[in-house]
Amino acid sequence: MSLVESPSPSPLPSSGNDDFAALLDSELELASGADSAFPGDSSSALPATDDEGDDEDSEEGVGVEALEQNGNKKRRVEEQFQDQGTSVRPDKTATGSTKSVQDELCMHTGCIRGLCYTCGKRQDEEDVSRVAFDYIHKGLRLGTSEIDRLRGTDLKNLPRERKLVLILDLDHTLINTTKLQNISCAENNLGIQTAASIDDPNRSIFTLDTMQMLTKLRPFVREFLKEASNMFEMYIYTMGDKAYAFEIAKLLDPNNVYFPLKVISNSDCTQRHQKGLDVILGAESVAVILDGTETVWKKHKENLILMERYHYFASSCRQFGFGVRSLSESMQDERESDGVLATVLDVLKRIHAIFFDTVGCLSC
Repeated sequence: MSLVESPSPSPLPSSGNDDFAALLDSELELASGADSAFPGDSSSALPATDDEGDDEDSEEGVGVEALEQNGNKKRRVEEQFQDQGTSVRPDKTATGSTKSVQDELCMHTGCIRGLCYTCGKRQDEEDVSRVAFDYIHKGLRLGTSEIDRLRGTDLKNLPRERKLVLILDLDHTLINTTKLQNISCAENNLGIQTAASIDDPNRSIFTLDTMQMLTKLRPFVREFLKEASNMFEMYIYTMGDKAYAFEIAKLLDPNNVYFPLKVISNSDCTQRHQKGLDVILGAESVAVILDGTETVWKKHKENLILMERYHYFASSCRQFGFGVRSLSESMQDERESDGVLATVLDVLKRIHAIFFDTVGCLSC
């Protein structure tokens, strides 16, 4: 993959989804005043579900009075947007009256639920030139220039943060999941569902009651995430649906440390049956992908580390045509010390070290 072969000499980003979401909240609070156009707490660890927050605000823009409120907060927001080349500060005339220059200068580079998050003006929600980032904030759409600006800002922070970007698939990479109805007789006889219901904080198999599924964590996954988080900004990126992705994220990250506002599901993809880095607010040149399916990353094969698939359940073996007893039926599992995740963690450590050693040499 390209990261190992030729690390980019330019400073690179650690993704700032958390800070960006907080900035959006500041803009929303300012633009909407007491009657917020965007109900709900956008700083929640998990975005709102698809059926939430569909009401649209009837106001077409933001008045001067609203712009003058919370002046200090506005100035702080403006400082963060200063390199956009736009002005959102009202212009006071000699007579003391105030007029907004937003309509003339604002480039409307991003919007939330149809409103520009800089000036509050209504935008075309169907504008295909904007990319949807609903997993960060419900209704968030960003234009190419804004995406480039945010990625560029993160690039500048790379020497200080020293974090690359890591994209993690779920099924067959970090976990293996089966439907309860697909559990084999041998698995039932071994009490696999009983093991999943035991109240043990160290257990690795869980029941997803609302989905009628069993999920098995891959050995070493918790230590893997802990160590990888020191070197990478991590994203979950699955072809599963949003509800499933959030359930697994809660198992892998119960304290919401690794994946706040970084859980991407099939509804976030911009191309059917394909995953893409276009929905990642981090530069492609510093992204590493761990996935067991190469075909979904047609545009980003150079970033991909193809993972050996984890087949714990019998149904998983059947799905991929393996006529062998599964790990669960054999009462075996991958080893923690030198299994797949332990091995790939060593690879990630080398990638990280080589990259920053090279960047350090180039900056000397």
